[in-house]
Amino acid sequence: AQLVESGGGLVQPGGSLRLSCAASGFTFSSYTMSWYRQAPGKERELVAGTTSAGGSPNYADSVKGRFTMSRDNAKNTVYLQMNSLKPEDTAVYYCNARRLLRSYWGQGAQVTVSS
Repeated sequence: AQLVESGGGLVQPGGSLRLSCAASGFTFSSYTMSWYRQAPGKERELVAGTTSAGGSPNYADSVKGRFTMSRDNAKNTVYLQMNSLKPEDTAVYYCNARRLLRSYWGQGAQVTVSS
């Protein structure tokens, strides 16, 4: 199983980025997919998640109204559209796939918000 994130980078405050996570090696549509982030010196935190059944994703309070998560089961890919970025959004963003006792992680994508 493999998860590969892409789309990270450096952006000014107020800007936007779109992260992608391409999955392979497992039945993507059966897994709950989530985005986490970890800032320097802080614990990893859940940013957004969506179940295999689809429906509206859940978001952390800190990103509600600014971030949008979506999944494309035909492409085995999840996305995280990040708008109105703030310096406190700076972190390594990780993609996670979870089903029952199985959990897979991507390598992470650095997002830096700075002027």
